[in-house]
Amino acid sequence: MKKIQEESNFSSPLGVGGSIGIFDSGYGGLTILEKIRAELPQYDYIYLGDNARTPYGTRSFDVVYKFTLECVNQLFEMGCQMVVLACNTASAKALRTIQQKDLPLIDPNRRVLGVIRPTVEAVGIMTKTKHIGLLATVGTVQSNSYPLEIAKLHENIVVTSEACPLWVPLIENNEHNTEGADYFIRKNVENLLTADPQIDTVMLGCTHYPLIVEQIKSYLPESVKVVSQGEIVAQSLADYLQRHPEMAVKCTKSGSVRYLTTESVEKFASSASIFLNQEIRAEHIDLG
Repeated sequence: MKKIQEESNFSSPLGVGGSIGIFDSGYGGLTILEKIRAELPQYDYIYLGDNARTPYGTRSFDVVYKFTLECVNQLFEMGCQMVVLACNTASAKALRTIQQKDLPLIDPNRRVLGVIRPTVEAVGIMTKTKHIGLLATVGTVQSNSYPLEIAKLHENIVVTSEACPLWVPLIENNEHNTEGADYFIRKNVENLLTADPQIDTVMLGCTHYPLIVEQIKSYLPESVKVVSQGEIVAQSLADYLQRHPEMAVKCTKSGSVRYLTTESVEKFASSASIFLNQEIRAEHIDLG
């Protein structure tokens, strides 16, 4: 049985309404949550980090889909009518299957949204040279999701990708402000620009990367735009709720936020402070 191991005074039965669910395999989704709360502070949120099974990026499509669906179902059971996959790997490897296969069976009135589509919609308008760079994890690069989505929405745009396998562990170990981290950031950025010198827009295809955005920019020409996902996803969600009042009315509004983790609450709270610059109280959840 799924259970939350700390007492909670919040419960919402299926179909009645509740918080907006924000899911990530780890901590990076906290950067998305922060921007969403800044844009839409009135809503209630539940953040679920599957930290015990992170990273997702090195796992197969089938495993990422299985894990993501388990977490989405958990948030649905807690009353969420909408879940945002604030994770590029989950958005790349699981979102489409969940939307097309599972939601019609679970509840066709619920929604699961990702971070890739709104990012692609925005970045395609920004580029002037029609050459875009992608900095992302190995899993997101290998999924080819960004080039495929861009090809669907924008004609004649060239996407060049650079996998950055060390950036996430450097950030999660709070070592991203070191000379060693600078070396790897510079190396990956230079690799990207060498592969395509015409790039004028760079997408940060990982929700961890806003924590090192200034370092990334320092190794790019000033003319190159850097696109973080947080603001884009927040604005996209606000637009979605405005266009779908039937969904907005189902989402409760008291400005609260809860943090759930499949890992230890102490470790989550400690690591989360790197992303949020504040102390939080987390609850452990068992998905087994």
